[in-house]
Amino acid sequence: MTTGYRPEIIQRAFVDFIGSRLHPFWSLTTPKLRLIARQVISEELVALKFEANWAFKRLAFTIDDGWHGGQHIHLTVPIEGINHLRSYSLVGMFPQSADLHDAIFDSNAENAANDNDNDNDNDSASKYLRDTVTIAIKPQGLVSDYLTKQALLGTVFNSSLPSGDFTLADTSAELAEQKIEPSCSKQSPLLFIAGGSGITPMLGLITQALAQSRTVTLLYYHRTSLAKSPFQAYWQHLATAYPYFAYYMVNTADPNNYSSQLAGSRHLDVDTLSLLPLSLAESTIFACGSSSLLAGLYRALETLSLPSDNHTLAPKRSLRDNVIVERFGTALPDSDMSLGTNEETADIAVQTVYLRGRQQQFSSGTTLLLGAEQAGIRLSYGCRQGICQLCRCQKISGVVKNIQTGKLSSHGVESIQTCINIPMTDVILDV
Repeated sequence: MTTGYRPEIIQRAFVDFIGSRLHPFWSLTTPKLRLIARQVISEELVALKFEANWAFKRLAFTIDDGWHGGQHIHLTVPIEGINHLRSYSLVGMFPQSADLHDAIFDSNAENAANDNDNDNDNDSASKYLRDTVTIAIKPQGLVSDYLTKQALLGTVFNSSLPSGDFTLADTSAELAEQKIEPSCSKQSPLLFIAGGSGITPMLGLITQALAQSRTVTLLYYHRTSLAKSPFQAYWQHLATAYPYFAYYMVNTADPNNYSSQLAGSRHLDVDTLSLLPLSLAESTIFACGSSSLLAGLYRALETLSLPSDNHTLAPKRSLRDNVIVERFGTALPDSDMSLGTNEETADIAVQTVYLRGRQQQFSSGTTLLLGAEQAGIRLSYGCRQGICQLCRCQKISGVVKNIQTGKLSSHGVESIQTCINIPMTDVILDV
């Protein structure tokens, strides 16, 4: 018998085609999620629980060891014959989500027993959790409103695999690129600042950080009472189980409902940060929320900037360099959060951007995405605001500037978003 290359007799694409006709949830190659439960957490958040198909589970755990807290997935949601693609933060996935799952989905919640897919067997709780993916979304907008109010249990959606840079795994690398002092090491204290639905990417991050014995502080701004929220019980559970976890809840709509330790401050400012029992200079700060919340954070950190070391020629370092941001909005409103000061924007020159994969180039003095479009070159994009991550690509060389944070990239290879970065030198993209 001859040996060597043997083509597949039956292609996987053919098997997927036949399988999808038999059952829409079956696939060897396409990650899919089936809606099996939803639970109202507050006026701002609804938790959705999905069952993952075989392809999702197989592929998710062959890429970078699976899911990391702070990551998101892209869901393809068909509404009236049109496919809409949206990005949602993961609350939990598979075994890691068990504790949080219990906090959100209690025995009285709308659950998989109501599922209409005729798969209502009596699996054990461990198997049930092992196959689930949980997200929490704000019921606002066409797609989110459909998922939280109209989608039938048992509906199947195509999904991407977990992705995103807002993770503990990327903390050390990002701080190293910014040349942060060793005080912000891998085991530095962590400060999580969230507003409203910005709490969703924090959930998995906090759980994983505590599992690594990190010192964690949470500052959460919200507009609704959390007295009966599963999150309130969850934070208290964590504070009891982990002595190095502290949380502060601030209701911005009620002047009488705030954490007494923060001296009555209902909005993020210098006084609030100064009252937190941790060293900001030694902490890594994760922030996610509205533009106004993030703008307030950056203004406060600029006021608290660190002095330069008298023994070195290093420039004055800002606490802003310790911040890793995930945002749910457009560029921040203040001038210091856009392209920079007038002097800085005046120095921005037109640069050459080369697309290595297409062997094309164009000139741009604006964002990489807009510059490409002005040159008649189409690049992938979604929200155009730095939220959905669909424009993300690999930068091979060159320096770019993030117009939302004002931060400069390194000269080497890294993942960037074309919709919120402008070229500061000639740039090569792997597109």
